[in-house]
Parts: sequence; C-alpha cells; structure tokens
Amino acid sequence: MDQQRQISIIIADDHPIVLCGVVGLLRSHPDMNVLATCSSGADALKTIRELNPDIAVLDVSMPDLDGVAVLLRLGQSARTRVVLLTAAATDAQLATAIACGARGIVLKDGALDCLLACIREVAAGRHWLLASEVQESSAPEQLHPPSSHTLTLRERQVMALVSEGLSNKQVGRRLNLTEGTIKMHLHNIYGKVGVSNRTALAALAIDQREQFAI
Repeated sequence: MDQQRQISIIIADDHPIVLCGVVGLLRSHPDMNVLATCSSGADALKTIRELNPDIAVLDVSMPDLDGVAVLLRLGQSARTRVVLLTAAATDAQLATAIACGARGIVLKDGALDCLLACIREVAAGRHWLLASEVQESSAPEQLHPPSSHTLTLRERQVMALVSEGLSNKQVGRRLNLTEGTIKMHLHNIYGKVGVSNRTALAALAIDQREQFAI
C-alpha cells in the first residue's frame, strides 16, 4: 500500500500558546508535515521563500507584516497556498484577503478539526472559506459555478468590485449608486449564484474570473 503523501506546512502566529497548539495538532496527523514555525510576518515570508511549502498557515495579525501583507508580497504566482487564521474580521476584510489570493480562512475560535479540513481542501486545490460571523455549522461555503448569463452587467460590475474588497459604500461611489441599491443588487446576486455572504461571493468571482469578466 502506497504511503500517503504528506502536506508540507509552515505556521506563523505571534501567540506562543496558539502556535504550540496548532503545531501539536498537525503533527499528530501522518499526512501533515510541519516544516517550520514563525512568530512574525517577516520571518514567515522569508521561511516560505526558502522552504516553498505546500501550505502556509498565517495569523492575520502579526508583528512587522500581517498575514495579508505576507500574501501580497508572495504574489499570486507563488506555489505556496495560504490559509489565514483570524480571531475576528469583517466580511470586507475577508473579501480583501480572498482578492489577494488567500485560499482558506479559519476562525481561531472554531473547532480544530476545521483547520485540518481546511488544509486538506486547500492542498487539493479547493477553497475553504468562512464568513466573519461564528456559525453553528463549521462547513464552508461551497463554490458552485453558476452560469454567467444569469447576472446582468450591473450585477457583474458589483460582483467584481466586491471581489476587490470594497465596501457597499465604496462600490456605490464607483458605480454612482446608493448604498441601498448596492445591497439590493447583492441580495439578487447571492440568490442567483447560490452563496450567502460577500466573502464566498468574492471567492467565487476570483475562482471563476474568466466566466464573470465584464
């Protein structure tokens, strides 16, 4: 029987207890190979470039560089896929992280099994995304590519701007529409594409960027 391929991982978090707990969890699973741990964003960036792991698990808030800043410096072409750990974040902040290339987002106060599942999904080339609110269910939004012709041109414009991390007010200013109108468009878009929040919508827009090109 072939030995299961290990997922190479580096972990970065400036809280020693969190770092120790995550490392202990991952190392207890044979398909996880923790190559290194870091306590700052700058160290994480350097280590990712040196070791080129499959997955980098990064705390959103770290000294020097936060997780999103590390993601930006790595660039979209980097081999390493980034999973962000966050204690609290708004949907707009999460949408920004997704627009920058984050493949997974996990809440720190969620079940540890979520992190394991997230890493495995992301390593397999999929997304694992949670809304900013703590949900009773730990299941991520599933990305079901809809047909682009179901969206109007205006809806595709709104979707594209949301995927850039813009708030409803900012989207409204760009399109010369009221914030209320943007909310109405988002409600319609959610129903058409089968997602429930802007975080999942941003991920879908990025994952299917060619289909939803304006």
